[in-house]
Amino acid sequence: MDQAVKSWRRLAVIFPGQGSQHVGMGERLAKVSKAARDVFRRADEVLDMKISKLCFEGPEDELESTINQQPATFVTSIAWFAALQERWAALDHRLEPYVFAGHSLGEFTAAVAAGSLTFEEGALLVKERGILMDEAGREFPGGMASILGLSEEKVIEICREASKDGYVGLATSNCEGQNVISGAMKPLRAAMELAEKARARRVVRLPITIASHSPLMTRASEGMNRLLQRLPMRDPAAPLVGNVNADLLETQPEVYVELRDQLMAGVRWQKSVEEMRAQGVDLFIEAGPGNVLTRLVRRIDYDVNSLSLSDDHEGLLGENFKLVEAAAL
Repeated sequence: MDQAVKSWRRLAVIFPGQGSQHVGMGERLAKVSKAARDVFRRADEVLDMKISKLCFEGPEDELESTINQQPATFVTSIAWFAALQERWAALDHRLEPYVFAGHSLGEFTAAVAAGSLTFEEGALLVKERGILMDEAGREFPGGMASILGLSEEKVIEICREASKDGYVGLATSNCEGQNVISGAMKPLRAAMELAEKARARRVVRLPITIASHSPLMTRASEGMNRLLQRLPMRDPAAPLVGNVNADLLETQPEVYVELRDQLMAGVRWQKSVEEMRAQGVDLFIEAGPGNVLTRLVRRIDYDVNSLSLSDDHEGLLGENFKLVEAAAL
């Protein structure tokens, strides 16, 4: 008998962004899951490139390029989600997440998982997103830096002070004391110096030459807007929780605006998680390579249940995942 999973009152499926990729991601999954294999096969056809080979075998330098790592992470994340659906279907259960969310690039993955975009639409959009961001970075060079140990408010204050000679601002607020800034190089360096003077625990320039989630991505955002306008986007089957304002996105126009604006706006991940908790979410499942979001969720709210599908022990292919299945029966 087909029945919905109701052992947890409300489930959130979350999808990672750039930085989670690694050579070999999805290879083991594809060997044991037909649904995952089908995703990689479709991706190779849609993108007209061997994205599966790049994920499974590399080389690493090609996988880490902005143009490649975005579609590679998107495809691998959808493969994990498809494998999860497959597992539950084998148990005569229906997976019904209460909300979806993604971190930066992961918002496009979430939109596909929620049904606002088809897989083909999402794959091509993500591929173009990488190209648009790369082009914007060449036209308006910039960078990003991680600041640990200072509050979000203090980081915003520092960026405001450092913005006398160009833009630098808060790009990502992941959790308390873990923020990323983004902007043109001169103000970025000034902000890093100010953060060190403010006794940040650690200030690290990230190995990236684009200023993601900043006004320097205006041209890329405009390009994304033109692409989105051509697509017949749909209302999501379940709401998304956005990055820009941590809003609950329940309609096609709301999802469209989020995907249009997110390239220039900051990722308010902590607020997004807090909003999902306020909506009653009591289990977070991260679908994609790595466990970055799972660790962040635990730092934001240690009491909530959270796991990564790709985890060797608790994940979909690990023995401990049977505990999750047992609770679903």
